[in-house]
Amino acid sequence: MHAWEVARPGPIEKEPLRFVEKPVPVPAAGELLVHVRACGVCRTDLHISEGDLPVRRPGVTPGHEVVGVVAATGAAVSGFSRGDRVGVAWLRGTDGTCAHCVRGAENLCPGSSYTGWDADGGYAEYTTVPAAFAYRLPRDLDDVALAPLLCAGIIGHRALLRAALPPNGRLGLYGFGGSAHLCAQVAVAQGARVHVLTRDAAARQLALELGATSARGPYDAPPEPLDSAILFAPVGDLVPVALRALDRGGVLAVAGIHLSDTPPLNYERELFYEKELRSVTSNTRANGREFLTLAARYGVRATTHAYPLSRAQEALQDLKAGRFEGAAVLVNDLPPRH
Repeated sequence: MHAWEVARPGPIEKEPLRFVEKPVPVPAAGELLVHVRACGVCRTDLHISEGDLPVRRPGVTPGHEVVGVVAATGAAVSGFSRGDRVGVAWLRGTDGTCAHCVRGAENLCPGSSYTGWDADGGYAEYTTVPAAFAYRLPRDLDDVALAPLLCAGIIGHRALLRAALPPNGRLGLYGFGGSAHLCAQVAVAQGARVHVLTRDAAARQLALELGATSARGPYDAPPEPLDSAILFAPVGDLVPVALRALDRGGVLAVAGIHLSDTPPLNYERELFYEKELRSVTSNTRANGREFLTLAARYGVRATTHAYPLSRAQEALQDLKAGRFEGAAVLVNDLPPRH
């Protein structure tokens, strides 16, 4: 099969990925072999390619927003059949026995593993996934529309939960890429006043089209104090900016897996009056199922830009340069081989 691999992590402009041929993977006993139809392009893929995240699997194939079809099943799999459409997301495995897993916080499991980081992901014709971590997908959305929901959407949902937005509250979104534009749709549908703060003019226009109350630059003050805010942009300088925009008792959730250094915080200006700063770490499978249900209920739709699988490196370059609003999706235009 054809697959991309991170040959030598470094700036995406220097093309650290390599398009290679390798054997189709063989699913283990509890795994599904998935023929990839589409795979979303996530900023985490960029962090792995550029080395912002430490190498866990040399030559890993990125990609964890996979929509595909079951091509084969391992010997111990039940409940899935060849031809079923499934989703493969970031969280790939947990130990199931640690204190975090037992209390329902499997996203914090020290033994967790991740698609496209610990194991080869969806920038390929085929990938594998433990059956227990595969998602059943709604039938009324096409592959390209579904792909970004499997990470950008799920993480945005987790971030919204962590931001503790009150009913009909005032929400600030810093950055407006793949995750934020899906999160905004859920928040608007639930009655929030959403204020988007991002540098890109096209993204600001998209935010208003999706129902945002306002759209301004990232360092501008929102038109009203915020009950909650989510930082999607991986820019540590924006942490104190967002904290200053919060009303008393407000919560800022940082949604990214990677963040540049945060400047010193001033307690009086940025943390007093019981403001809270929270991080977001992956998601639980329950979060994923919850979001897919909400997306169907509210008609959440991703703004997508399709690239053929062979142009994955270009898609990551365009993501870094901000050449599109919404989300990029790789489309596997190669015929099945298995």
